[in-house]
Amino acid sequence: MPNIRLALAQVNPVVGDLVGNAELAFSAVQSAAASGAQIVALPEMLITSYPIEDLALRPSFQEASEAQTQQLARRLAEAGLGDVLVLVGYLKGTSSTDAITLGVPRGAPLNCAAVIYRGQIVTHYAKHHLPNYGVFDEYRYFVPGTETVVVRAFGIDIAIAICEDLWQDGEHMENIAKTNASLLVVLNGSPYERDKDDVRLELVSSRAKQCKMPVAYVNMVGGQDELVFEGDSIIVDARGEIVARAAQFETQILISDLDLTPAGEHTVLPSGESVVQLETGNSADIKPLESLATERLSRNAETYTALVVGLKDYVNKNGFNSVLLGLSGGIDSAVVAAIAVDALGPQRVFGVAMPSEFSSEHSISDAQALANATGLNFRITPIKPMVAAYLEELGFTGVAQENLQARVRGTTLMGISNQEGHLVLATGNKSELAVGYSTIYGDAVGGYAPIKDLFKTDVWEIARWRNEHALALGQTPPIPQNSIEKPPSAELRPGQLDTDSLPDYNELDAILRAYVEHDTSAQDIIAMGFAPETVERILRMTDHAEYKRRQYPPGAKVSRRAFGRDRRLPMTNRWQESR
Repeated sequence: MPNIRLALAQVNPVVGDLVGNAELAFSAVQSAAASGAQIVALPEMLITSYPIEDLALRPSFQEASEAQTQQLARRLAEAGLGDVLVLVGYLKGTSSTDAITLGVPRGAPLNCAAVIYRGQIVTHYAKHHLPNYGVFDEYRYFVPGTETVVVRAFGIDIAIAICEDLWQDGEHMENIAKTNASLLVVLNGSPYERDKDDVRLELVSSRAKQCKMPVAYVNMVGGQDELVFEGDSIIVDARGEIVARAAQFETQILISDLDLTPAGEHTVLPSGESVVQLETGNSADIKPLESLATERLSRNAETYTALVVGLKDYVNKNGFNSVLLGLSGGIDSAVVAAIAVDALGPQRVFGVAMPSEFSSEHSISDAQALANATGLNFRITPIKPMVAAYLEELGFTGVAQENLQARVRGTTLMGISNQEGHLVLATGNKSELAVGYSTIYGDAVGGYAPIKDLFKTDVWEIARWRNEHALALGQTPPIPQNSIEKPPSAELRPGQLDTDSLPDYNELDAILRAYVEHDTSAQDIIAMGFAPETVERILRMTDHAEYKRRQYPPGAKVSRRAFGRDRRLPMTNRWQESR
């Protein structure tokens, strides 16, 4: 059987940086070729990165994507890399007219895989299945492909698919199976969410067994706005067994030697098109490499790492030098600070304690303990005089007085941000966002919200894990134990606790998880054992807080259904779940 050396390059592109992304591709091919790779596969939409949203509809962007991909092909040949077969994702426009056709995106763009060899795009494959659920909205941006593509090179037949094509049952996967190809290569831009890892491996394995051929699955890595891509590129054999597997959340070139079935003598695709044949000769004798299968991260480790990568790439890709956050001594700000320090280093993280007349002594001491443990920059700016000045002029009482404190803190953070050039981090969690416990123009200010997709109980779980991880490495735990153990409070009035107006967070989060992430009805949530009055109140609060969530900063998606891209509901809405 032919021995093929295949490289899967999981790289971290930037949306819109076509030149930089093409350079990533060139460097990956150059590195893989130096290790003897004959075939290099790069992720979905690598040249443009992904998701590109309405950039896909701009004729200038479509043209630039094609031109950059063609230039990459030429550059590879000029550098002596033309005999490496390269598969790379790019955007391809198919219509030069601006005329509007009902149901067809402007320019009829395709989400494509370019097949590059000897200085040319010898053929391309267009994604068949366009996901239109969750964070995906591809029917708005692309037209579906219709052809099955098989390339013959190095004595083997290579079938191609892109991301969602692998997830959907039906004719297309059946057609790929009928090709009797030697290998299926799948280009992906598949974002991270908790517990998706095992589902992904199960899918790749099942497709390998269905098609009776090995499957090579390459995925991108890095953060893009609310999405985080984890890599986790995988190669499985025809039995669905793991041959090689890349690391999570790290750039890596995964190289593996594969013994593959030789190309068929008279292979014809089910649609009637011919196999694309390249003059490559057969595979050469090369000294075998040992395949690598990187150990998976634990559930909490991968979630925490996703949050770190999401923040790091948002800050760096958008050109911010540093971040700023309010440190209250509570669990939320402590976890956000730990994430920020791990993402950027303590020298780029600035924390501000802003005590009011209702702040407890441990608010300052816990914030100081966190600063000491992490080494971040720390200052104390009391807000009591500022709040008093407002109250003297405006005479606020009750909730208005409470929220004034949050808004003075927000104004203080934004002022420091303007003066010193930091990006402000919002520290709210998913439980607070769900029920509306975030003060607009107060604790909701900021440019990025690292834990907005973590329920409160998840925040505690992640905090405990992070401290345990530090101890296992012989390091100082970053999060003060008192911040984890003390009852949560906004400290906006004397003796205030979150449980004064909310159920215990274990109960609250169970209700919210059912309603927000699974669209469970009020009746079914009540049937789970929760009090009807509590369920109706929490669901009503969640529905009424939609307008607040629309104004909240972006943050990394880590759950199956995050606020924002995943869950889109009208702000003016009289539908209510009831028992």
